[in-house]
Amino acid sequence: MPREGRSLTWVKPGVEAPKLSIVIPMLNEALGIETALALLQPLRETEVEIIVVDGGSTDHSVALATPLADTVVVSDTGRARQMNLGAERAHSPALLFLHADTQLPEGAVEQISQALSTHCWGRFDIQLEGHSRWLPVVSTLMNLRSRLSGIATGDQGMFLRREAFDAVGGFPDQPLMEDIALSKRLKALSPPACLGIKVVSSGRRWDKFGAWKTIRLMWRLRYRYWRGVSATQLAKEYRNAR
Repeated sequence: MPREGRSLTWVKPGVEAPKLSIVIPMLNEALGIETALALLQPLRETEVEIIVVDGGSTDHSVALATPLADTVVVSDTGRARQMNLGAERAHSPALLFLHADTQLPEGAVEQISQALSTHCWGRFDIQLEGHSRWLPVVSTLMNLRSRLSGIATGDQGMFLRREAFDAVGGFPDQPLMEDIALSKRLKALSPPACLGIKVVSSGRRWDKFGAWKTIRLMWRLRYRYWRGVSATQLAKEYRNAR
């Protein structure tokens, strides 16, 4: 198994740098990682590299992901650390951070390329899928909030130019709200490109803990973060609430 600083990498000899690097953080995703990566396989033939960064899974996630990715690397636990390490391993001038339970829409790579020709970063609209009948409402509110605030969430598939990622210092090393913090840093460079085509993301969190309970929890945590409460403290509250 690879350790931090070492990776299992497949490099196509004589091929130029990929046009997009997709960085996927994962932790104990054995039930779904094969399906998620299988959907991305056609992109590997179109100058797109897939980098999976494991945060110390105790299941078979790494073994399942290795044949379906260009690079698999094991990091310390923490989504921000995992994504930063994945960015270090990336070879493309364009980065896409994609959650393991999120699927890209058709034409996503072309849309990203077009968006990054005029913006330094952006994100997709989102469609949450699950059992709760409230998920379409949650999705609509997430998209509206993001357009009004210029803040993206990791579930929305954040993409950006490598130079912008480096300019803001990547994701801050914090256990929660790393996507919000990165969005705020990037907003200082430019507003985001808000793509109307939708990524499809799992609503398992809302299904498991209840839609409105989860909404209240996330809004409370965001409000407290805005008021200056540390991400470390909020991460403890989030774990306790779950």
